Parts: sequence; C-alpha cells; structure tokens
Amino acid sequence: MLKPEIQAAYIAILNEELVPATGCTEPTAVAYAAAKLRQVLGAQPERVRAEISGNIIKNVKSVVVPNTGGLKGIKAAIAVGIVTGEADRELEVISSVPAGRHEEIAAYMERTPIELVCPDTPRMLDIRLTGWAGGHSAVVHIANNHSNIVCIEKDGERLLEKPLENSSESGLTDKSILNLRDILDFAGTVELSRVSGLLERQIQYNSAIAEEGLRHDWGANIGSTLLKTYGDDVRVEAKAWAAAGSDARMSGCEMPVVINSGSGNQGITSSLPVVRYAKHLGATQEQLYRALLVSDLVTIYQKAGIGRLSAYCGAVSAGVGAGAGIAYLQGADYDAIAHTIINAVAILSGTICDGAKPSCAAKIAASVDAGLLGYQMYLSGRNFQGGDGIVGQDVGETVANVGVLAKEGMRSTDRTILQIMTQ
Repeated sequence: MLKPEIQAAYIAILNEELVPATGCTEPTAVAYAAAKLRQVLGAQPERVRAEISGNIIKNVKSVVVPNTGGLKGIKAAIAVGIVTGEADRELEVISSVPAGRHEEIAAYMERTPIELVCPDTPRMLDIRLTGWAGGHSAVVHIANNHSNIVCIEKDGERLLEKPLENSSESGLTDKSILNLRDILDFAGTVELSRVSGLLERQIQYNSAIAEEGLRHDWGANIGSTLLKTYGDDVRVEAKAWAAAGSDARMSGCEMPVVINSGSGNQGITSSLPVVRYAKHLGATQEQLYRALLVSDLVTIYQKAGIGRLSAYCGAVSAGVGAGAGIAYLQGADYDAIAHTIINAVAILSGTICDGAKPSCAAKIAASVDAGLLGYQMYLSGRNFQGGDGIVGQDVGETVANVGVLAKEGMRSTDRTILQIMTQ
C-alpha cells in the first residue's frame, strides 16, 4: 500500500490532468487568453498582437474551432474568445456560443487587425496577446500549460505575475514520483470514492463524443470506416470508438472532452478502448475504474518526460496507456503490463505530430492497435529486449528514453514540420 502522501499526490495529478475542455486544447487556450484580454481591457480590442509559439500555431492551423460556424486558425480562436468567450470557464471558454453569433465572430475577425508573430521562445506552449481599445491596452500571457496565466497587465500596470519558467510542469504536482509499480499499487488499492467522479465524467463525456463521431459525418470518418470495413470485433471497436471521438473533435464538434496531459485526443485514447473492452468482458464498474486509472496514469507517466507539446505524437503515449489498462482489465500482473508498455513503445515511437487535424483519428487507431499488440506479444512469449532500438533494460528506462527522444532528439524535426506547414 502506498504511503498516504503518495496516494494524495497521485489523486492531485489526476485532478490536474483529467479536466474537461471544449474543442482542441490549443485553439481553446488561445480563445481563453482572448476572452481574458477582453475582460481585462473592458472592451473588445480594436487591434490585437498575438505572439504565439510554433507548436501552438501547428496545432491550431488545421483544426476547426468549435462554435464559430466552421472557422479555422489563430485568428478564429482569438475572435471567438473576444466576442463570446467566458473567461471564468477556462478550457470550456467557448462551450456556450449561440449559432446566431457566428456571423458576429466572422465579422470581428474580418474587420480587426490581428498581427500574428511567432517569437523565439524556449517554451513549447506560449501565448501572449496584447490588445488596444479606447486609448487603453492590456496583455494576457499563458505559458507552459493551457490554462496557466502567468502575466496580466493593463495600461502598463502588472495585475498578475507568476514566475516564468520553461517547464511544462511548472505549478503542477511533481510527476517524478510516477512509476509503473506504484501506479499499479495505486490503481489496485485507492478508495474509489476519491476518484470515481473524475473517471465517470471521463467515461460519459468521451463516450458521448465518440457516439457522435460514429453516428454522423465528421472529418475523415475513421471510426465508422473501421467498423464498416473490419466488423465489430472488440479489438476493432476499441480503435474505432477512440478514432471516432477524434473525428468529431478535430472537425469542430462542440461537445466537451475530458483531456489527459493537456490533450483531448490523449484523453479519448486513454479512456475509450478500456471502456469498450470492459463492456465486452462484462467487467464491473470497479474493475473498469481501476483499469482506467492504469491507462490514464501510464499515459501521464510517459507524457511527463515528453512535455505537453512535441514533435512526438501524443496519441502514441495514450495508445500505450490504453494497452496497459486493457491488460490490467484482463488480470495482467506487473511483468505483463511492463512488457506491454515496452513492446508498444517499440512499435510506434517516432510517430510525428504534424498538428491537430482530421488525420489524428487514424494515428489514434494505429496507437491503440500498438497497445493491444504489445500485450498480445507478451501473451505469446514474444517481447522486445533491452538494446532493441530505444528499448531500455526495463520499463522505467524505456519510458525515460522516449522522453529524451521526444524532448531532445526531435527538436529539429519539430522545426522542420513547422516550416513545411507554414510555407
């Protein structure tokens, strides 16, 4: 049994990372900054300067911003935040926008000068908006994580200031305590009343948007294509439901998602395959909750070393997490889950993130498949060994290697991707 203080830290991590968001989190963070800018300024800005890090630009460029009537891009995210955003709702800032205001949003975007600058910043997540109206000015600066406002100014006066660090984990619970053995201990022993609300919201929200993605025409329809092509085998279903949630979300669906490590796609991927397997296996609610804890925490464990934004596709980490959760659901022990993670990581590591867009759904399906294959390999007595590529001597070393690959090794890849996308 984990010490009470470790259990408390794990619960704090879950509360920080499993939060609801409407739309892709990068445009939503921009909209949040914009809504806060209007709130501080006390009026709609007549002019806006947006200093936005490359990774944010990458993840906003091709995704539809919800509740805008189908608009895409930084300017659309700024416009919807300024015109209709509710700053106090943070990542649900644009969740309640009447369709009748879509023309107003588009008109503001057309008539308002919005200057977009990509600054040279060490922070992957960096959003600084400056606005002017009626002879006044205001600044709102978000950095490191999607709702972390580090600076607010009005007419040159600092109203809020936090230490500006370069880590995506600044201000959050220390995740260095995460390791697989303790994750499994926590998942198996924690009093479920302390986490059930978080998990049930994750199940309900993410299942609802997946149902929407399967029922209607969203994005590339990866989820429904998988089911139509390959049938309703549980393995296919696990991939299809996760993909369908992304189909809808990447194409502007207004329904909320419970995110994981700053990403709705990661939240969908770490949860829905486990939910579908639990239903197929006839698992109890307790078994489902504890398996979800494994999946969510294994995802967070990997992402802690990678960072919130990277050239390394976050769906891979979540697919690995899902594989671990599904293995746990079927009674797997530490060794089985450790090898599931190692095997799955070895299969798909290096998959690039080239921005939020409809094709994310296909990467999600592939990532879930890798997680499932990782477990099947273990059951067949076939595992990748230490020294096979980036595979370390154990699961901890392998996860650490992925962090180095994503954070250090893929920096130039990230710059190249951004150059290609903005040509």
